[in-house]
Amino acid sequence: MWDDFDDFLHYLIVERGLADNTVQSYKRDLKQYLIYLEQKESIRNFDEVTRHHIMQYLYTLNDRGKSASTIARLLSSIRLFHQFLIREKKTDKDPSLHIETPKKERKLPKILSSADVEKLLELPVTDPLSARNKAMLEMLYATGLRVSELVSLKVSDLHLTMGFVRCLGKGEKERIVPLGEMARESVKAYLSGPRESLVNKKETKELFVNHHGNALSRQGFWKVLKAVAKDVGVTEDITPHTLRHSFATHLLENGADLRAVQEMLGHADISTTQIYTHVSKTRLQDVYRSFHPRA
Repeated sequence: MWDDFDDFLHYLIVERGLADNTVQSYKRDLKQYLIYLEQKESIRNFDEVTRHHIMQYLYTLNDRGKSASTIARLLSSIRLFHQFLIREKKTDKDPSLHIETPKKERKLPKILSSADVEKLLELPVTDPLSARNKAMLEMLYATGLRVSELVSLKVSDLHLTMGFVRCLGKGEKERIVPLGEMARESVKAYLSGPRESLVNKKETKELFVNHHGNALSRQGFWKVLKAVAKDVGVTEDITPHTLRHSFATHLLENGADLRAVQEMLGHADISTTQIYTHVSKTRLQDVYRSFHPRA
C-alpha cells in the first residue's frame, strides 16, 4: 500500500506538475487515510477497501471536529488517489464513487475599504526599505497576486514599458497580469536606487529583497504588512490575502468582467472567483441599509 502511495506522489510531481505545497497537502491527507485503513480497519490491500470504510473514516473526522471544508478536501484527495490506483491497474474498483461531498461553508473573504487601501498605499517613503514596501503594496493591490507569487517575482518578470508582470502561479502555470500606472511608478522608484542599495552587490534575482539583500520570504512580507498597517492607522485585521480579496472585489464593484478577474487571479475554476460577486452584493446591501431613508 505504501509503495502505491509513493507512486502517487511521484505522479503528482512528474505528470501533473503540481506545486510542492500542493503535493505536501495531498501527502498529509492521504497518510492519515492510509494509517486509518491499516490501524482501524486492518486493511492490507486496496481491493479490500469499500465505500463503508471511507464513510466510517469521514464520520471519524467529523467526530474529531473537522470542518465540512476540511472533510471535503480530504475526500477529494481520496478520490484522486483511488482513480490513480485504477489507472495504474492496482485495483479495478473505486470505493469513493457516489459518496456525497459535504457542503462547504462559503465564508465571505474580508476586504479593506478603499479608504484603508489609500492609507496603506500612501505610506511615506523615507529610505530604501520604505521604498520597497510601497512598491510591494502597490503591486499587490494592482495585480491581486498571491503573496507567494509576489515574493517569487524576478526582476526579469517585469515589463514596465508594456505595463504588465509575468507571474508563475499554482502548478507553475504562467499568467500575464496588467500593472497600473501607480504601481509602475512605485516599482520604477524602487528600482532606481533603493533596491541596489539593499542588494549591495549581491546577485539576487528576486525583485523584492530584505535588508540583507536576499529574497524576501512570505513571513518577511507578512511582518512588513502588519507594521505598515499599524504605522498608517489601519485598524482592520489584515493579511496578505486581504489585499488580493480587495483587488478582486473593488474591480467587480467598478464593473470589471468576472472572466477577466478570474484570469488575473489565476483561478482554474470561475466558481472560485464568483465568491467576490457575493461580497459585492453584501456591501451594496450594507450601503443601502445605511443610507436609504426607508431601508
